[in-house]
Amino acid sequence: MTHYVKMGRIPQKRHTQFRKENGGLYYEQVMGTKGFSSLQSIIYHINPPTQVKTAKKLCDIHYEFEEKDALKHRHFRMWETEAGGDFLEARKMVMANEDVALGVARPTKQMDYFYRNGEGDELLFVHEGTGIMESIFGELTFSPGDYIVVPIGTTYRIVLESDEARFFIIESNSSILPPKRYRNEFGQLLEHSPFCERDFRTPEKLMPKDEKGEFEIRVRAQKMMTSYTFDFHPLDAVGWDGYLFPYAFSIHDFEPITGRIHQPPPVHQTFEAHNYVVCSFVPRLYDYHPEAIPAPYVHSNVESDEVLYYVDGDFMSRRGIEQGSITLHPSGLPHGPHPGKIEDSIGKKETKELAVMVDTFRPLHVIKESHSFEDNEYMDSWNPMK
Repeated sequence: MTHYVKMGRIPQKRHTQFRKENGGLYYEQVMGTKGFSSLQSIIYHINPPTQVKTAKKLCDIHYEFEEKDALKHRHFRMWETEAGGDFLEARKMVMANEDVALGVARPTKQMDYFYRNGEGDELLFVHEGTGIMESIFGELTFSPGDYIVVPIGTTYRIVLESDEARFFIIESNSSILPPKRYRNEFGQLLEHSPFCERDFRTPEKLMPKDEKGEFEIRVRAQKMMTSYTFDFHPLDAVGWDGYLFPYAFSIHDFEPITGRIHQPPPVHQTFEAHNYVVCSFVPRLYDYHPEAIPAPYVHSNVESDEVLYYVDGDFMSRRGIEQGSITLHPSGLPHGPHPGKIEDSIGKKETKELAVMVDTFRPLHVIKESHSFEDNEYMDSWNPMK
C-alpha cells in the first residue's frame, strides 16, 4: 500500500530506546522489501523474533505439471473441490508459472500454527465464509467478496468463523499493488481510479500476546516448508507503523468503468504484479451507444494467458460455466463469446456477473492433479454443431 498506517504503541523516533514497564527493551524489527528500498514497516515486539527453539524441514514445494499437448481452451469445475483441512492444507493449486500460482481452498479446520510466505505476496479472494486473519499487524475481519493482500514475510493465520470457507488463491513471486495508472507520483489513488483509499481496510485492532508456551510458524522459503517453534506467542507486537501491511478490499466496492461501446479488459484491472494483472468483473450497466454490442468482441491473447474464476451471477458471454469454475484461455488462440451470446446481448441494459480474472504475461502450466476437475468438452463448446 502507498499510505502510512500506525497501530499500537511506538517510540517517538525510530531506532531509539523503547522500554517496557519493567525497564527492558522492546525488540524493534524493520520489515522491508527489495533491500530496504521499497515498502517497509517497523514492528516492536515483546520478545526477540530471532529466538527460535527448534527448526525442522517439513517438505519440498514442487508442482508436478502435465506434459505439453495441443493448446486449447480449458475449463476446470472446482466447485466440488473436496472440503477439509486447515487453510494451508486445503490449498489445491490448478496452474502456475515462474511468476504466479493459482488455486482454490475449502478449509474446515482451524489452524493450530501460524504461516509465513517468504517467497512472495499472496492474494486471497474470499468466495464463501467469514473469519479473521490474525497477523503480526493485528486482526483483519473478512467476508464474501473480500480480496486480502498479504505481503511477503507476514506471519499470519486464518481463523474461521463459519463451518467452512472457499477461497480463490493467488501465490505471487512479486509485490501485489494497485495499478500504476491509477496512482499519482506520490502514490495517491487518482480521481479516475475505480476505487479509493477509503475502500481499503487495514488491520482493525492490535492485541499483543504476551504468552509463553510452544508455538509453531511454518515458513515457505527457497521452495520448501520449514517448521519453527518458539517458546512465546509470535503475535507479540505492541505497535508498528509504516507502509507495508496486510489489507482487504471488497470486490463489491469496485466501481466499474463503462462507456458508449464495449470497454477493453484493462478497465477492470484491480491489482498488478510482475508479469501478471488481476481484474474484477462486477455488476454494471452495459454500453449505451444505440447500436452497441454489449458482449465482448473476439480477441486474441497474443502475449498473455487469461484465467477467469467465476464467482456468481450469469456470465453473459459464456455457457456451461458454474460457480467456482476456472477457465484458461492460452496465449496465441483467439477466444470470445460462445455461439449465440453476441446476438443475445444486444438490447440488454446490465449484467449481474461477478468474476476474478488473472492475465499472465508468461504461459501457465496446468498441474496434473487438476485433471480430475477438467471439463474436456470445453474446447468444443464454440462449435455450433456440438
